[in-house]
Amino acid sequence: MGTLERAVEEIRSAGGRAAPAVADLASETARSELVAQAEAAFGPLDVLVNNAASARWGMPSAIRLEDRRQIFEVNLHAPVDLAQQVLPGMRKRGRGWILNITSNAASQPTLPYADTPEAAHLIAAYGASKAALNRYSEGLAHEVAADGVCVNALAPVSIVLTQEAARFVGHIARRRPDMTEPVEVLVEAALELVAGQHVGRVVYSRPFLHALGLPVHSLDGKRVLGDATLAADLEAVVA
Repeated sequence: MGTLERAVEEIRSAGGRAAPAVADLASETARSELVAQAEAAFGPLDVLVNNAASARWGMPSAIRLEDRRQIFEVNLHAPVDLAQQVLPGMRKRGRGWILNITSNAASQPTLPYADTPEAAHLIAAYGASKAALNRYSEGLAHEVAADGVCVNALAPVSIVLTQEAARFVGHIARRRPDMTEPVEVLVEAALELVAGQHVGRVVYSRPFLHALGLPVHSLDGKRVLGDATLAADLEAVVA
C-alpha cells in the first residue's frame, strides 16, 4: 500500500513538483489553512480537486448521528470550505478549475440490485452526501462561471480499482468485473475537466470520455491504453 511520502517521491521522480500537506478534513479548524499551505509551496492555485471521502455504512433507519455528521463533514462541508478558500484568488486572476469527485451512490441503485439489497441500503447516507455535493457543484458553477472559474463534478461508473480498493472489493471484482473500472479511466476524465471549459457538469467517467471520443492514457501520460471501455485488471493491481 502506498504512502504520502512515496506518492510525493514518485511525482518528483517523474519530473513533477509535489509537497505534502496533511489535514483532518473532518475538522473545520484543521482544514482552514490547507489552501494557504499549498499556495505557500506552489504559489496561486489554478486547480482544486476534492477527492477525499468518508464512507460510514448503516441502514437508513438506524445510522447514527455521529456517523452522519462525519460523512457530511468530509463529503460536503470540506469541499465547500476548500472551494471558498481558493475562489478569491481564482476569481481575481480570471481563471480556475474546481472538480468535486462524487459517486453514483447519489442516486438509488436501480433494480435488480447489482449486489444485495442490504448493500444498496447501507450506502444511503453516503449517497445523500454526494447528492448534496452534486447540487452544490452545479450552483457554484453557475455563480462563478462569469469569473472564468469552471466547477464540475465527476463520478466513476463503477468501483475504481486501486490497490486500496482491491483489499476490500477484490472478491466483487473477481465475481463481477463489470462493477469495477481502472483508475486510469477516472483520471482521464478528471484531467479533461480540469483543463477544458466545462461548466456545471455532473458526469460519469466512461460515458463522458466516450461522448468526447477521448482515449485513456497510462498515468504517466506516455501510452494510450484504450478507450472508455477499458477493463480493470485486478491481477495487475494486486500484484
